[in-house]
Amino acid sequence: MKNKTLVLGASENPGRYSYLAVKKLLSKGQEVLAIGKTGGNVDGVVINKEPVDTDEVATVTMYLNPLHQKAYYDYILSLKPNRIIFNPGAENEELETIAQKAGIKTIEACTLVMLSTGQF
Repeated sequence: MKNKTLVLGASENPGRYSYLAVKKLLSKGQEVLAIGKTGGNVDGVVINKEPVDTDEVATVTMYLNPLHQKAYYDYILSLKPNRIIFNPGAENEELETIAQKAGIKTIEACTLVMLSTGQF
C-alpha cells in the first residue's frame, strides 16, 4: 500500500519551507522520504542526495525550481505516485502535463497550508 510522502528538494535549513514540511508531515503521522541537494537529517528523516528506490510513495511534494526538476522526471514517473503537489515557486506546466498523461493527479498548492487545514 502506498502511504509515504516524498519531499523533493528537502533541506535541513530551518528557514526553508521544505524543512517545515518534513516536520509538519511527521507531526501529522505521515511517513516521509526526503531527497535534497546537500543531504542531511530532519528529525530522524535522512535527506538522501540521490533518488531512493521505493514503490510506496503516494505523494510527491515538490520544492525544486522547475529547472532542477527535469533531472527527476523519469524517477518521479517510476514511483507512480497518486499525486504531485507543486508548492509555490515549483510550478511546472511541462511536468504537470507529463504526470497527468501518466494518470498522476497534480496540484498547485502549499503542502504546509494543506496540512494545516486538513486538506492533505
